[in-house]
Amino acid sequence: MENYNDIKRGEKGAWLSIAAYIVLSAVKLLIGTASGSQALLADGLNNTTDIIASIAVLTGLRISRRPPDSNHSYGHYRAETVAALIASFIMVGVGLQVLYQGVNKFVQPALETPDLLAAWTAGICALIMLGVYRYNSRLARSINSNAIRAVAQDNRSDAMVSMGALIGIVGSQFGIPWLDPLAATLVGLMICKTAWDIFRQASHDLTDGFDASELKLMRETVAEVEGVEVIKDIKARIHGNNVLVDTTVLVNSMLNVVQSHHITEEIEEQLKDRHQVATVLVHIEPL
Repeated sequence: MENYNDIKRGEKGAWLSIAAYIVLSAVKLLIGTASGSQALLADGLNNTTDIIASIAVLTGLRISRRPPDSNHSYGHYRAETVAALIASFIMVGVGLQVLYQGVNKFVQPALETPDLLAAWTAGICALIMLGVYRYNSRLARSINSNAIRAVAQDNRSDAMVSMGALIGIVGSQFGIPWLDPLAATLVGLMICKTAWDIFRQASHDLTDGFDASELKLMRETVAEVEGVEVIKDIKARIHGNNVLVDTTVLVNSMLNVVQSHHITEEIEEQLKDRHQVATVLVHIEPL
């Protein structure tokens, strides 16, 4: 199963996101209020919920490090997937709120032009979040963590949101003040889109969904193992960040137990080496 040290490394990525969101949300909310920028306020509000979402992921990572017990014989690895699911619910709630505020701003009779300080703030925050995204993206690939991958996806979305706010604020300086609430509306849409992507992946994993193309490659790998005559069945599922594979293969009925066992060991080794499978269960049947 997944190395506990990898999960601890993933916690560093979650802590980095929490620290960045605390600082940036405070800055955005303060400057957004002082400058009258709806887009920057929406961006800051988004970051406050990102704090909660990152804490949820951090909690899930810590729970997933618990060893197997009498009620969880496979361990607690799915806790981080549940955390990602909870984070998506939090994000969509705020996304809808930001979307409502942005649309509602259009119907107000007067639209203020935000101070240019808001634009500088949005631009600098976007660059910071891009740096956090790159760190967490590399970390997610290194430890193969879906939870940190979701955090990185949220980091990238936040950077894009800040860039959208920057465009809206700068546009308002050129006599087009409605660009700022338009940017706030787009912020809400992007938050909802990111929340949906995270929800879809988490729910897919929790319901034992698995990529059909990847399963096909695994089938081909098993078929290449010497001694495998027919692949009767092969299926896989995600358990946290671990891939579990069950397969039934038919072999020559004249093989003895030791020879059949060698075939199962070869199947396990090939799947683990070529597809990073954590656990393989092979059932041998005579042809």
